[in-house]
Amino acid sequence: MSLISTQTVAEHASPESCWIIVHGRVYDVTEFLPEHPGGSKIILKYAGKDATEAYDPIHPPDAITTHLPKHKHLGPVDPQTVVKIERVLSEEEKKRQELVASRPPIDEIVNLHDFEAVAKAILPPKAWAYYSSASDDEITIRENRAAYQRIWFRPRILRDVSVVNWSTTILGYKSSLPVYISATALGKLGHPDGELNLTRAAGKHGVIQMIPTLASCSFDEIVDAAVPGQTLFLQLYVNRDREITKRYVQHAEKRGVKALFITVDAPQLGRREKDMRMKFVDESGVAKVQDGDKNVKKDEGVARAISSFIDPSLSWKDIPWFKSITNMHIVLKGVATPEDALMAYDYGLAGIVLSNHGGRQLDTARSGVENLIDIVAALKTRGPWPNPRFAIFVDGGVRRASDVLKAIALGASAVGVGRAFMYSFCAYGQEGVQKAFQIFRDELEMNMRLIGVRSIDELTSDLVDASGLHAHVGITPTDNLYNSTYQPLALAPFRAKL
Repeated sequence: MSLISTQTVAEHASPESCWIIVHGRVYDVTEFLPEHPGGSKIILKYAGKDATEAYDPIHPPDAITTHLPKHKHLGPVDPQTVVKIERVLSEEEKKRQELVASRPPIDEIVNLHDFEAVAKAILPPKAWAYYSSASDDEITIRENRAAYQRIWFRPRILRDVSVVNWSTTILGYKSSLPVYISATALGKLGHPDGELNLTRAAGKHGVIQMIPTLASCSFDEIVDAAVPGQTLFLQLYVNRDREITKRYVQHAEKRGVKALFITVDAPQLGRREKDMRMKFVDESGVAKVQDGDKNVKKDEGVARAISSFIDPSLSWKDIPWFKSITNMHIVLKGVATPEDALMAYDYGLAGIVLSNHGGRQLDTARSGVENLIDIVAALKTRGPWPNPRFAIFVDGGVRRASDVLKAIALGASAVGVGRAFMYSFCAYGQEGVQKAFQIFRDELEMNMRLIGVRSIDELTSDLVDASGLHAHVGITPTDNLYNSTYQPLALAPFRAKL
């Protein structure tokens, strides 16, 4: 294949003939312009130019090769014709890079709040807004954290806790922690390696990772980064086109994924106002997955732009179909009531996640750990509990090992952690995730000894006092570390004078 000069590429810089360069290869995207989920404007900004720098943070590496017909792959660019363009850094970017250089040494990171504080300082504003935002008045995201402060321990004494073991099994698969990595989207907004930081760290330390549908890295790239025998789960947003969903699910099963977590609390994504105010899509495009969907909100932030493919018609009637297309464990992610928990059980599913999507969906929805008490009580009406054939997971607001132990004592099988692990790799890459695992291990060892338990299965409800959990006003202790990183919502700003 002959090389293409950059001068030739530059001649194709219009809506009528639009070529771009990505990773040293030239693509004709003219016919794709009206179909691009982020709109044609963002592509035309790079028409006739190298778009790699804008492409990488928000697309998996195979997005363009997968979705663009082969005859539109024009060939490699001639490296002899590439003109090195010196990037001029804005004052904001210079300041950000200075903050990155002056981060605390990782051995000074002593808790998960530290990672969040570092990430907040060094992330580009648009990335921080997307990651940290929650819906409406952001009451639920704060309540997710506060709920754990309304649960108190009732420790037992004079038990031999010289040896404690916090390993467990999750859906029958070994885990070195009673915690799994919950799915979070668009990892490359915060780090060039994106979700691979999680996969590599999890493989080294025996932790289970849930792969997100909306990952910045491709599904196969993530699976390829895993070590032999590493357990992976898959989070699924259900596509309106069921054939696309079927292919994705069955491909995941062929690649060895062990469980399918179907997100059921997002028929429409919530209004995440911090993200919306950034109007991200106008400037930098979108993630992927909406192949050919033209009904994309382009001026309301990342969350709206990447979600147009999600099917709001998903219902209980679809569960038998999912069971017919895969032998993976099927778990519903986003359950909030005893009624729905019992339906999931009666449909023969493997479990549920008590989740409000990290506070990003229905604001003033109760926290997962608060719902846990009523849902465990309801499931006990179906037979002996705990039931080895049905798992309850909880996510949202977890920042301490003590939170994990409280949830398990109240009946959870394990706990999902999303943002905390994401902030750890935004701040320090793979090393940050590994440090986060170590923090959990250290906190688990200390707390289990102080509670008086030697293994995860010794955690029972008599070790906690959750009598104040349902009281939402006036009795929650202030969490100073969390409050120091939480960024309050802002109102629409006035325009500066010209």
